[in-house]
Amino acid sequence: MTVPRSHPRYESLRIREMVSAGFLSGAVALEGVMAHGRGEAFDYILGEETLLTAKAAIRAAAATLLLSSHPVISVNGNVAALCSKEVVNLSLTSNSKIEVNLFYDSIQRRRIIIGMLYRAGAKEVLGLERHSMIKGLESARRMVSHGIAQADTVVVPLEDGDRTQALINAGKKVITIDLNPLSRTARTASITIVDNITRALPILSDYCKEMKGYHTEQLAEIAEFDNMANLKECVRLIKERLDEYIDA
Repeated sequence: MTVPRSHPRYESLRIREMVSAGFLSGAVALEGVMAHGRGEAFDYILGEETLLTAKAAIRAAAATLLLSSHPVISVNGNVAALCSKEVVNLSLTSNSKIEVNLFYDSIQRRRIIIGMLYRAGAKEVLGLERHSMIKGLESARRMVSHGIAQADTVVVPLEDGDRTQALINAGKKVITIDLNPLSRTARTASITIVDNITRALPILSDYCKEMKGYHTEQLAEIAEFDNMANLKECVRLIKERLDEYIDA
């Protein structure tokens, strides 16, 4: 059966193909392919749409980035495969640096991902050379370049919980994009956007553009965000959707 391009399932299939292509190119680890499948399941439950709860979190995230002195977008293989251009656009609209940071790390994967970001229009990508360490981590992600080391806010899409906690412990604000509101990453981050990264990043860039002229006081008010209340509402919506599927 051919899925119409206007159907949400077409977008899911397109994204799946992008992850597969990323794996074949060497950017995405095998474990990243499996992780994508978990997120896809949650996206299906959420109706494959950006909910109002996600838009509220995105707006708070945009304000937080604009208030930050040294914001950084952390990129792994899945993020690069799905959203290299969107990452570059967000870095421009939010004045953020881009840094590659990998759990399943190798110099070859870093070079592949950095190349993808440069081809997408990035002017500078950090992460090839790493001279600093995040305390409290045992994985390869503890090693960072000066971007994440000096950052006051880090955007960590599709992140692992250990590093989110370590970044919080280091005094940084952490913005994550995670389709699973129950994950350790989602519960640990300062702001969790429960949405598909392919939808969330363009909206985040749009909000950054819109709010660039806002006064600091306005941004600070928008950046005030109750992340646990946000996650509880997301869980409620998921339960509601599941009940609808069961009763249908």
